[in-house]
Amino acid sequence: MKAVITGDIINSEHHEVSAWMNTLKEYLSNFGETPKDWEVYRGDEFQLKIEADIALECAVGLKAKIKETKGLDVRMGIGLGEETYEAKTVSESNGEAYQFSGRVFEKLKEQKLSLAIATSNNEVNETLNLIFKLALDFMDDWSPVSAEIIANSLDNPDMQQQEIADKLGVQQSAISQRQKRARLDLVHQVLNFYKTTLTKHLK
Repeated sequence: MKAVITGDIINSEHHEVSAWMNTLKEYLSNFGETPKDWEVYRGDEFQLKIEADIALECAVGLKAKIKETKGLDVRMGIGLGEETYEAKTVSESNGEAYQFSGRVFEKLKEQKLSLAIATSNNEVNETLNLIFKLALDFMDDWSPVSAEIIANSLDNPDMQQQEIADKLGVQQSAISQRQKRARLDLVHQVLNFYKTTLTKHLK
């Protein structure tokens, strides 16, 4: 089973392209090669093919990276399913994962949501999308400082608070406060719930 993430940058028209394009491409490049595994197209839209079990962590990590720039955010539709046709470019490949991703992404604007998922299992869809909505209640409000601490924590899961503090040039106590404010504990719980749900119902 594959995951496909279809997304775009929210408020990109109010920022210089340099404020987000390099960040987006650099992040996506961690998960494969362009254009086979990911592409940026139509200005600020993108698509990424990824393993299903790490799709949510990838999406949350990208949200954090983009929100490090004040005023920016990212909207993403995750589709889980089979890949029945693999082309030279991810935008020309096809299968359930691509179709689900595209459909759920198209509905995000009218639903005023920045993240949703679609699979072949309606019960899984209802459960995960409810969890996502609850998580977005605080993730959409991340400040650039909170986004930075989430991005660093996800990039370096084994790094201690003091190491992160040294990297960012702040006190260890500040890192602890920022992690609490960003709800890092809840982020990890949501990511774990996602993986457990996939294991139980979709594999």
